[in-house]
Amino acid sequence: MANMLISEMRLPKSISNIFAARNLITAKDALSLTEFELMELLDVGLSEVASAIAHISEITCPPYQTALSLWKQQSENENHPGHLPTHLKGLDAALCGGIPTGVLTELVGPAGIGKTQFCLKLSLLASLPKTYGGLGGKVIYIDVESKFSSKRLIEIGFSSFPELFCMKGMAEEMAGRIIVLQPESLSDFTESLQQIKVSLLEQQVKLLIVDSMTALVSGEYEQGPSRQNQLGWHISFIKSLAEFSQIPVVMTNQVRSQSFDQISRYSFQARVAFDRRVPVFETDTVSFIIYTSMSQSLVQGAIFTGPIQFGDKEDPTRSDSHLVAALGINWAHAVTIRLVLESISGQRFIKVAKSPISPPFAFPFNITASGILLLSDDGREMSGPQINSIRHQGHGAIIHPMQKDDHESD
Repeated sequence: MANMLISEMRLPKSISNIFAARNLITAKDALSLTEFELMELLDVGLSEVASAIAHISEITCPPYQTALSLWKQQSENENHPGHLPTHLKGLDAALCGGIPTGVLTELVGPAGIGKTQFCLKLSLLASLPKTYGGLGGKVIYIDVESKFSSKRLIEIGFSSFPELFCMKGMAEEMAGRIIVLQPESLSDFTESLQQIKVSLLEQQVKLLIVDSMTALVSGEYEQGPSRQNQLGWHISFIKSLAEFSQIPVVMTNQVRSQSFDQISRYSFQARVAFDRRVPVFETDTVSFIIYTSMSQSLVQGAIFTGPIQFGDKEDPTRSDSHLVAALGINWAHAVTIRLVLESISGQRFIKVAKSPISPPFAFPFNITASGILLLSDDGREMSGPQINSIRHQGHGAIIHPMQKDDHESD
């Protein structure tokens, strides 16, 4: 809501033009200043500023709703599609229908684990006719790393819905419903966001995918205030797109190694007890020893790779390289659903790590000609650090700082 355009708020044309001339474009721009700062910047009187700010505030701030009104609204709209089914029975059951509309859903995991495969399948499902369980609309697919494969998309279609795709011209029609954008930089992406907002309405778009958001941020794996500021605006705007259009928005996130300074930044994360040791964690930049008991917060969101040594024995279920989701904590708070893809001893899993409506579940899966296929619809419920920790054992395709993930499979 903060990114609503002042020009679309039906202010008097005279005052709207002054806002535009002073480069105050969004509601956030105007509401971030005091009335006296706006008087000086716009060169208008207090009454005009107060009237404009009251109007902007009224439009920007959503009205309050009670639980009763929300329940009635949900009952009235229960026949409207509120999810994009993934056609993965166990995952759809866990998410109460599939990928939800109106919020951000994140796919996070190492390169080559299957994030793009999942995105391709979701694109196909959103474009399918409603009689086949799809949404019957168009898809905007923002392909940042040039990994979108139309050939693979059609293969998934023929393998998943042979009776539909064997119809004359149907494969071409389905492929024609997917609009692929390939921005070369974050600035290109920023310029296209307003066009995307218009397209969501004019072209009956039913799904927005960004694969991957990580690569759009300049200095992909450099942490710091500048990067977080860049992310903040885009997170807010993309969330507003999801809320405004009430469509599913799916974004992929990569992983990176985490330094010791980041891990022990807070005192509660460095809590130690000298009763018994746990393994040495090794990264490319630092090795260190952590003792139990350690805070669960230390390992939440962590990604591990490779075996850990316990004395003279190796525990194949643990790993020795500490990694995290690349976009950091602010991004993690912005997404409503986080699906983590990992590999343990060669077996891939998809985990519901964050959801307001589902307990944390893990489902084993393979990648087949028809896309991702669950090996079991009965998910394994998780608890503790394993909810957010991600393992990628036996693979070397892990991103390290200042390296780009350029080898994830399509």
